[in-house]
Amino acid sequence: MQYLWAFIIGGALCVIGQIFIDKTKLTPAKILVGYVVGGVILGAFGVYDKLVDFAGSGARVPLSGFGNLLATGTREAVNEQGLWGALTGPLTAGAAGITAAVLSGLVLSYMTKPKPK
Repeated sequence: MQYLWAFIIGGALCVIGQIFIDKTKLTPAKILVGYVVGGVILGAFGVYDKLVDFAGSGARVPLSGFGNLLATGTREAVNEQGLWGALTGPLTAGAAGITAAVLSGLVLSYMTKPKPK
């Protein structure tokens, strides 16, 4: 049942993004930033954590999950380190995912051949 809810919630987040792309004049970049900011806001109030508990990876994987990760990392670091944690918390929490994205991009850039437009 957990897989079903992850699929439904993750799919619903994607459908909402696609509706924004199709029905508004917002650029995809603005929509993606909106997802991250929305995840930060919902994570700051503890709402997104309840969604993650319910849907698992269906809520963690989209960009709103990255925003929640930043908010959670900031909150935990501020509790441990004080105000300095507001600067180090998001980087510490997101370091593994950011590193994986950069390294996989680097590896794939060596494996492919660019084509002129």
